Amino acid sequence: MLTSSHAVTRTGLDAVALKPTECDVRRALELPFETVTIDFEGREHLPGRETIAELAAKKSLRMTIPVRADGFDPLGDDSLFDRLPEDAGQVLVAGHPAYLSKKEKSRAIAPRLGRALDRAPDAWVGTEGVERIATATGATQFELLSRSTDHELRALRAAGFEGTIAVYAPTVLTDDENVILDAVGEYVARRKPVARALPEDGKTDARAVERTRTVLSKASRDFALVGTEAEIGARVSELKDAGADIVVGYPARGVEPFLG
Repeated sequence: MLTSSHAVTRTGLDAVALKPTECDVRRALELPFETVTIDFEGREHLPGRETIAELAAKKSLRMTIPVRADGFDPLGDDSLFDRLPEDAGQVLVAGHPAYLSKKEKSRAIAPRLGRALDRAPDAWVGTEGVERIATATGATQFELLSRSTDHELRALRAAGFEGTIAVYAPTVLTDDENVILDAVGEYVARRKPVARALPEDGKTDARAVERTRTVLSKASRDFALVGTEAEIGARVSELKDAGADIVVGYPARGVEPFLG
């Protein structure tokens, strides 16, 4: 839910996602969103309990919880849950491999999601890499935007899924192609279908040229929300028409463009 007349309100975004390695997450208090999620980027970057408590008291806060990671493992070391006040919600995810040890990556996901949902039944569940398991929980589905998201949303609704669906997307509030590629070019280049289509050794930022630039520009619109407020607003409307209930934007250029 948007709570002010900031320019970003014209995008129709419902929530914002912040990364603690990129900004002071307290900046969420300056943003015109009631709902805030904080991404997990390793336990060393987890905000302190006082910060989490302050945000949870003033916003509808959700912390991303990698259920295989030490400290958040509901079947093992769960000591980091002490950082979370009762009013902080959760987004349960398998966990990005970059932030997990070899041992953590080997842990079974399904039983950990089940146990975590027993403890936090109102948690959202990230679907990336575990789509069937996530759907089976019946919890709010937390989808990462892709070129197939619209189709998958319609299929879920047609199959009778009545739960809440949230879609997460890197967001770039500009129609300047160079700025867009600097913000999300590297990100979209890592997505498997894009990586397969890219020529070898091409630059993946504003320096991209020829076919590399063409592929990245198209992929930026498939895997991220980019453009003017009106253009992003139109795309958000398409996602909601397809079945999304909540669209969460990650400010890929930092929080400043979301403040103007």
